[in-house]
Amino acid sequence: MKITFMLTWADAMGGTERAVYTQAEFLAARHDVEIISVFRTSAERFFDTTIPVRYLVDETGPVPRPVRDSGMSDEVCRALAAAPSRLIEPRWEKAFHRLSDMEIEHILRELDTDVLVSTSPALMAVTTTLPPARVLTVHQEHRPSQIRGGTGEPLFRYAPRLDALVVLTERTREWFAESLTDCAPLLEVIVNPVPAGFRPRSSLSAKAVTMARRLVPDKQVDHAIRAFAQVVETHPDWVLRVFGDGPQATALRRLVNALGLHDNVQLLGPTGRMAEEWAKSSICLLTSRDGEAFPLVLGEAFAAGVPAVSYDCQTGPAEIITDGVNGFLVAQDDIDGLAAALLKLIDHPDTLKDFGAAALRQAAEYDIDLIMGRWDDLYHRLLAGRDAPARSSGKIDRLAAWGVRTGGSGFAPAVPAPTTRLDGPSARRETTLAAQDTGLVRFGGRLCRVAGDLMPGDIAQANLGLVADALEDAGIAYQVLRDPGPRHRVVTSAEKRAAAIDALTAAFADRPVYADRMHPGGRTGRTTLVADLTDDIDIAGLRIFQPVVSASRTLSYGAAYGCDLEFWTEDPDGGDLVPLRRTLIGDTVPKAVLAGVGRVTIGDRTHPSVSALDRTLVADLTFPIDVVYTWVDGDDPAWRARRDEAFTAMGRPPVEAAGSEARFRSRDELRYSLRSLEMFAPWIRTIHLVTDRQVPAWLDTGHPRIHVVDHSEIFGDRGRLPSFNSHAIESQIHNIESLSEHFLYFNDDVFLGTPVSPDRFFHPSGTTKYFMSPTSVALTPIDPEDDFNFAAGKNNRVLIEEAFGHTLTHAFLHAPHPLRRDVLTDLTTAFPEAVARTAAAQVRSHTDISIPSSLHHYYAHFTGRGVPGDIRCTYVNVGDAGQHPRLTQILTQRRHEVICLNDTHHGDLSAEEQSQVVFAFLESYFPIASSFEKASTRNRRLRVAT
Repeated sequence: MKITFMLTWADAMGGTERAVYTQAEFLAARHDVEIISVFRTSAERFFDTTIPVRYLVDETGPVPRPVRDSGMSDEVCRALAAAPSRLIEPRWEKAFHRLSDMEIEHILRELDTDVLVSTSPALMAVTTTLPPARVLTVHQEHRPSQIRGGTGEPLFRYAPRLDALVVLTERTREWFAESLTDCAPLLEVIVNPVPAGFRPRSSLSAKAVTMARRLVPDKQVDHAIRAFAQVVETHPDWVLRVFGDGPQATALRRLVNALGLHDNVQLLGPTGRMAEEWAKSSICLLTSRDGEAFPLVLGEAFAAGVPAVSYDCQTGPAEIITDGVNGFLVAQDDIDGLAAALLKLIDHPDTLKDFGAAALRQAAEYDIDLIMGRWDDLYHRLLAGRDAPARSSGKIDRLAAWGVRTGGSGFAPAVPAPTTRLDGPSARRETTLAAQDTGLVRFGGRLCRVAGDLMPGDIAQANLGLVADALEDAGIAYQVLRDPGPRHRVVTSAEKRAAAIDALTAAFADRPVYADRMHPGGRTGRTTLVADLTDDIDIAGLRIFQPVVSASRTLSYGAAYGCDLEFWTEDPDGGDLVPLRRTLIGDTVPKAVLAGVGRVTIGDRTHPSVSALDRTLVADLTFPIDVVYTWVDGDDPAWRARRDEAFTAMGRPPVEAAGSEARFRSRDELRYSLRSLEMFAPWIRTIHLVTDRQVPAWLDTGHPRIHVVDHSEIFGDRGRLPSFNSHAIESQIHNIESLSEHFLYFNDDVFLGTPVSPDRFFHPSGTTKYFMSPTSVALTPIDPEDDFNFAAGKNNRVLIEEAFGHTLTHAFLHAPHPLRRDVLTDLTTAFPEAVARTAAAQVRSHTDISIPSSLHHYYAHFTGRGVPGDIRCTYVNVGDAGQHPRLTQILTQRRHEVICLNDTHHGDLSAEEQSQVVFAFLESYFPIASSFEKASTRNRRLRVAT
């Protein structure tokens, strides 16, 4: 069998390159093996190998050139190397260019091999599309796929074309299986082997902690240095040795000098002899921020019998380290915790030796004969089925199904990144629980209940109920502590920790309820089933939760909506109580405050509370906040007839730039924007929907929080109706009867993406917050070619200059706009001609002003009623296919407070293609129908209740 590996740089010193060379050397004993390297970047390879390497582009000289015999001049090569790649998008990997495109295509089109193995998502894009059909394509994923960002886009775009996708952990395999569903190729888990050859064993007598890391921000070597500074205070004879290089080397040397660690921290540069260096070490240290796919350094350290201390980052270390057995897993970014874990091993030599022996036993699982046997078996299975009709037809079926699910663009409806799988007794208990209750499903590494109608607030209340029931049944006093976050906080004393843990384990002995250990400051550590908890003095608190997943499997509720049970201790100096994390009244709480027990009602249940916090605090917002939408259905025949009649009366074609179809197109975004409000801003009082004699067919207009407002109700004798100008309609929204003084203006293409509180938009005094955009308003006169929104911004500038003598330069984010009715009313007095002119323009005009999205904010600023705010907002132009991969990131990460899906008339996709992508994304992000939708489960429940 001929096997070809493809690397971007075969000369690099990286984990991917090391893993490929290890595999290739082993397989070469029984197969014909070669490596294709797109670029040659050094005269010598970092790793020695007997495997033939075919380079395509030589970048060691002044001009990149093909390695093959070529008659291209330097000028041609230079021009091609300066042009961006057309095969591999720069956001996937910036190294490629038109010259590399030509050489890649030249070699892959006629490639004579049985198996072609890609080693990065960028290379996967070409290995799945260019080689002959008989070539079997396998992708090895060497990084944490769940957190790749833009570099991971090809994983979804091209995965259905693969014959096999091989990942390093079961957690990643589950993520691909849940995200790709029936569109997935063969998915396999094969870990990295420890390279062959003699590996000396450490005696664990050396007073040395070792790291082998690239010196880049993600590896957080600075955390290791700061933690080691604490170790040196009691163990000045220990050293931290760091092998590797990178752009942070100089900054790290400065840090070493600043901390006075010249004799204790050694930055030693890269080495090709790490096996010997591990034998000179006693502890391996990892401090990565985001994750490691399957850190080979841990396997190599374990092979030398060296235990490890590592951050419990999203992926990698927890798959290798068994906490408290062969190493310690520390909460992410807990530098003090790193130091404490190191000292547990340094201060206890017997523990260090026990952990080292356990590490050596674990290393046997990474034996090269065992691991490479799995690779050999995979390649033979694929080869046996290469000519079967099912191979080609299966790819076609997968591609077709994936095209429908994604809209044929770069968006992929991926599920959230999975959490660490449990091991040991908890894993066995999960298996038992799943067998006992067929209603449970495994999703994201946890056993979950499936629910199609629960919002975040429901989940948080349910988890509070779990904790309250267990404590009350055991007679343990507790109090619910008011907190602005999405989780409920329950407080009891540290003296009751053991009793509380006993109560929880008894209550949930046969239920899939989980607990995250909490550390001071609120950081969370390892997760376990509550049934397997044991009392530990290091437990400062527990985050209790029962995971829930939507029927669509695109929305899951886990620890983010758990209930925090905190065990408060006394401050030895002052006698105050020390909370796990900051409270509304500070970092410590007087005992007398907690002694005052009040009552708080959450949902339909009353709990004991801290009476001192039941008062109205200075930071509390006490005024109602409404939401206003302006909405149009451009497909409504009656509305289109009114529009066309108005345009004809003006002597204008029915459809032109001012009346762009994109501005009037409805893709049901309003449905999902309302879902986002119910999910993430349940504190909104009333939602006012401003329309021109239109109502969505699905909207329950009898809902107590829905108020449909016709244009005629707000225009009165002002302006000119019918109006097809959003600027004109927006100029009148403050005239809505019963509208609250403080409200948010939403476009229907704006969605909340995470829980937000009212103080994100307003101060308790009523002052509004505005969110400035980096987009500038050009300091030039209005041009007939200006977009109407920029023309309006320039008109706003003239008004602000005349009124206040200041020149505005920027627009505002596509986000909810916090507004005040009194400011809007004052604008009509301050600028009557401009407001009247805008209200009278039936279609968008270069004489318009934009009031709620811009002018209000500047006017409020200069009249002392508005101040700058900040909000995590993202914008995607759904008409630009190049931006669609960002939708996948937004969906899987769920970090943005605001999401805007704007469709401009500058897009490169058809309206139908855009609609398909928008629907796929929104239905994945917001799968639960709100109570505002007729006949939904939540709507029926509301109707019964009222």
